[in-house]
Amino acid sequence: MRGTRFLFVATLFALTACRGISVARQAGGEAGTPALGATGPQQSIPWGPAPAVFPPGAQFAVLAGDPTKAEPFTVRLRFPDGYKIPPHTHPKVERLTVISGTIHVGMGEKFEVDGKAHALPAGSLATMPAGMKHFAWAKGETILQLHGTGPWSIQYLNPDDDPRNKK
Repeated sequence: MRGTRFLFVATLFALTACRGISVARQAGGEAGTPALGATGPQQSIPWGPAPAVFPPGAQFAVLAGDPTKAEPFTVRLRFPDGYKIPPHTHPKVERLTVISGTIHVGMGEKFEVDGKAHALPAGSLATMPAGMKHFAWAKGETILQLHGTGPWSIQYLNPDDDPRNKK
């Protein structure tokens, strides 16, 4: 039994050391080795205005990929307190992680703050299937991370809610 335990611990140590060397090589940029894709602290994220498909006031940062192309992507959205996204759908699965704050997500064709919405605090993960009718609002400054495969888009149920239609 003692020999088996030693072999297990030794194997685990060797695998961990090899993984560390592999990551170090990627981060170090050894010739011919791709760089490690990583994002630094929250303060270093390159925030800018969100695309016109979002109501005014949101900020947006692309962390990886291009959400407008048929490829994997990861983006972050920052909403001020009280920010609202009217009822809408997406043509593809929406996967979000709440980084900070709280996002309330309700299902249906009408924006209702009536207890039917789900409060998703920091650390929450939500997956919504393509075509699901939903709406959202932020409580406190809220940062979300979305990831998936593009192209990503929003279709508002009511065309009057679409910020691109407002002049």
